Amino acid sequence: MSDWQQNFRYKYATSTVVERLIGLNLLLFVLTFAFQTIGFFFEAQANYFVEWLIFPADPFAYIVQPWSIITYAFLHNGFIHILFNMIVLYFSGRIFLQFYSPQRMINFYVLGAIFGALIFMLSFNLFPVFSQLGSSKLLGASAAVMAILIGVATKVPNYGVRLFLFGNVKLWHIAVVFVILDFIRIPFGNPGGHLAHLGGAFIGYYYSKQLDERNDLGSFVASTMHYFQSLFDASARSKRNMKTVHKSAKKKAAKTNVSKTEKQKRVDQILDKISKSGYESLSKEEKDFLFDAGKDM
Repeated sequence: MSDWQQNFRYKYATSTVVERLIGLNLLLFVLTFAFQTIGFFFEAQANYFVEWLIFPADPFAYIVQPWSIITYAFLHNGFIHILFNMIVLYFSGRIFLQFYSPQRMINFYVLGAIFGALIFMLSFNLFPVFSQLGSSKLLGASAAVMAILIGVATKVPNYGVRLFLFGNVKLWHIAVVFVILDFIRIPFGNPGGHLAHLGGAFIGYYYSKQLDERNDLGSFVASTMHYFQSLFDASARSKRNMKTVHKSAKKKAAKTNVSKTEKQKRVDQILDKISKSGYESLSKEEKDFLFDAGKDM
C-alpha cells in the first residue's frame, strides 16, 4: 500500500463525524457535476445521477426511489448552496459534539433530512398555492443542518458564540434568526425548501427535548447503521478467513500480546514522533499500528 493511501486511511480513521459528513457532501457535489459534464458530451437532457437521488414532492414518484428521503440531503445545486450549508454544519457541529456523541449527530442529521422531506411533500400536496408550481423536487443539506443547529441550541441556548461583527452572541439568538429568515422568505422564492428547513428545525428542537426526557427518537438510525455495519464486518471476516492460516495466526498472536496499556503507550510514542518530525517520518509498521489502534478508540 502506497504512502498516500496510508496517509488517507490514517486521516479518515482520526477524522470527526463533522469532517466525514462534510467530506461526503463534497464528494457527491463533485460527482454531481462530473456526471453532468459526461452527460453534456452525450447530449443528455438530464443529470440522471441527481434525478436518482433527489427527493420528489409527488408521493407516487417517491415510491420508486424511497432512498431519496435521505440521499437528497447530501446533494447541492451550486457552489454557494453547499458552501453556506457546510460552513453552518462545521461550526454548529463542533459545538454539538461538545454535548452529544458522534452517533447522535448522525441521528439528528438523518432525522432532519427525513422530517424536512416529509414537510416538503406534505406542503406541496396540501396547500393550494403549490399547485401553480407544478412538479418539484428537493435537494440540499439545509434541513439536516438545521436539525443539528437547533438541536444543540435547544440543549445549550446560552452558549456563547463569537461573531465577527456582533461580538459574543448566544447560540439561541443565532438559531432564532435562522428560523425567522426561513419563515419570512417563504413567499419570495423556494417556498418548499424553506418549509423543509423549518421541518428540520422543528425535529431538531423536539429531538433535543426528548433526549432530556431520556427518549431517543433517533435510536432506529443507530440500529440500522449497526445492522449494515455487521453485514460488512461479517463479509470482511469471511474474506480474511480465506487468507493463509499462518498469516492470520501471526496477526492474531501479535494483537494478543499487546495489552491495552501497552497499545496506548505505543500510540502516544508514535503521536509524539508525528508532532516532532511529521507523519511522513513514520515507518510503514508504525502507520499500520496507528491506523489499527485508531479503529479501536
